[in-house]
Amino acid sequence: MSPAFGKCWDPSGTRWGVPTYPWRYAPSGLATRRQLRARGLRPGGQPVAAQVMRQCRYGSGVAVAYLYEIKRAKPVRPMTAGRRAALAAAMRARRTCPQCRQDAGYCIPRSLGTCVPCAYPDAPHAA
Repeated sequence: MSPAFGKCWDPSGTRWGVPTYPWRYAPSGLATRRQLRARGLRPGGQPVAAQVMRQCRYGSGVAVAYLYEIKRAKPVRPMTAGRRAALAAAMRARRTCPQCRQDAGYCIPRSLGTCVPCAYPDAPHAA
């Protein structure tokens, strides 16, 4: 067993305040948000039941994923017409260049702030 494994093994929750397990060693009946979503569920306001931890690559810290009880999870709320319209408007805003006001066809990179043709006007671009 590696030292990192021992640091992450705290099923009583005395060290981290919540039961903690190494990556892939969580007990059955618990799932992450993504795992719940894949089953068509959501946490539904329940508190975090446990967490899994693992050391990040190159020793840059730890990654933590919170776990929720599957039996207490609720079904995902259905998409309504209003939600769908709000989501479409938000995505349209992310694709619209603030400089040329054109739909770029992709989400504008935050690092550029504009579409690629506006950011690099002298560079040749494919049409």
